[in-house]
Amino acid sequence: MKCRICEHTIGPFMTFGRMPIANGFLMPEQFGNEYFFELKPAFCDKCLTFQIEEQPEAEMMFHDQYAFFSRTSAHMQRHFKAYAEWVSEHHLRGDDSFVVEIGSNDGIMLENFARCGIRHLGVEPSANVADEARKHGVNTIVRFFGPETAAEIVKEYGKADALVAANVMCHIPDMHGIAKGAEMLLKPDGVLIFEDPYLGAMIEKTSYDQIYDEHVFIFSALSVANIFGLYGFELIDLIKQETHGGSMRYVLARKGERSKSPAVETILGEERAACLHLPKTYEKFRKACEESKERLVRLLVAEKVAGRRVVGYGATSKSTTILNYCCIGPDLIEFISDTTPIKQGKFSPGMHIPVKPYAAFVERFPDTALLFAWNHKVEIMDKEKSFTANGGKWLTHIDQN
Repeated sequence: MKCRICEHTIGPFMTFGRMPIANGFLMPEQFGNEYFFELKPAFCDKCLTFQIEEQPEAEMMFHDQYAFFSRTSAHMQRHFKAYAEWVSEHHLRGDDSFVVEIGSNDGIMLENFARCGIRHLGVEPSANVADEARKHGVNTIVRFFGPETAAEIVKEYGKADALVAANVMCHIPDMHGIAKGAEMLLKPDGVLIFEDPYLGAMIEKTSYDQIYDEHVFIFSALSVANIFGLYGFELIDLIKQETHGGSMRYVLARKGERSKSPAVETILGEERAACLHLPKTYEKFRKACEESKERLVRLLVAEKVAGRRVVGYGATSKSTTILNYCCIGPDLIEFISDTTPIKQGKFSPGMHIPVKPYAAFVERFPDTALLFAWNHKVEIMDKEKSFTANGGKWLTHIDQN
């Protein structure tokens, strides 16, 4: 394959096997027509970008039945409020600031700008979540972001002070289009700010569930500097985040327009020390994934042999990679509990485990819960004290010491 960034010839360092659409929760009558592809990650040793070899068409993943709403998590509501306040305090200049968000989902971040009377616009490709955003007073258009959309926005609203995103950039295969769009949209001293799952955290934790169809890239500071450096941008700040099991906030501006935080060189140095720029790191990661798979299956089989009921907790997109890579089906997990109405009554992609409302979990506690939403562990442990007090046991696919 050709690297999506620099067109250097690269090859996958492992395969997670046959994989369905991660958020493609479905009904039994749809089983026969379910789409599958082979999930194979690769690393480019030229531009230092981690990516997947094949990604389904965007319309198959993001559509008017897209089943992810950010505001279902109180923790994420607090996070996005703090994110918006930080952007306002540190990067908006003047009384008529304009903020654009790529992949604005249900408006969970932009509503904080709206409440303050700050001009804003959400660019969201899934019509159903865009409709939800509008209910919360967030100005939203249904589009994929790129140069054409950027030109439309500039024509109607003018140039932006900040272009922001959260857990979105890693979904977009055309980073060149994003960079060109940012170049067109931003004022000369404007900033591009985005958060995404962080490659360094994924490698450290063996959290391979970060790799699924929507996540075409897992970024590092090294790769972001290389990608956006092609279009005259430079990193001016880097801030580690706890969200999504370990994320990074990247702040970029046109070269020479803004002062640079010492954190940039510090984190770039940490990445080199961790060998994130070397192929050998990804061979070690492959072996760690295989060991994690064997451990999880062994634990679940032991639970079954002991006659203990196991239920999944959180029908996340990331759970699709775990379940299909490890070949875990309804023989090992009775059902998956989830609070998202659009997923309830359906079945998990690929392995077809029933998804039931949260009430099914609390009405009759299982013996063991496999926590797919492990990145919300603190929030969930606080919520599920009764389950734990009743002798309930938690499992995850990663070692969370």
